[in-house]
Amino acid sequence: MKLDYVIAFVADMESAVAFYRDSLGLTLRFQSPEWTEFETGSTTLALHASSAGNPGGTVRLGFGVADMAQFAAQLQEHGLGFVDEPRAEHGVLLAEFADRAGTRYSVSAPSR
Repeated sequence: MKLDYVIAFVADMESAVAFYRDSLGLTLRFQSPEWTEFETGSTTLALHASSAGNPGGTVRLGFGVADMAQFAAQLQEHGLGFVDEPRAEHGVLLAEFADRAGTRYSVSAPSR
């Protein structure tokens, strides 16, 4: 498992992009109204449009795993599970899980 993304939920994508690009000097990789990415080394900073479930100003970590089924089994061994089941999206499998305190995390794996 590795940390692939830090996802910041933003209410105003244009303003957030200007802040990270112009004020902080990060290199813009990709921009859209719902999802934007910046180059930050081995971990990508992603901006995601906020929603009722993910209000602006919140942050989520996004991990990458080699095998989603194996990761699911690991979670189950520790009495945990997915809060959003794996789904194919953008060429990968995406899911969400939570720790015992309720903090949610994203996880992705190659589609097979």
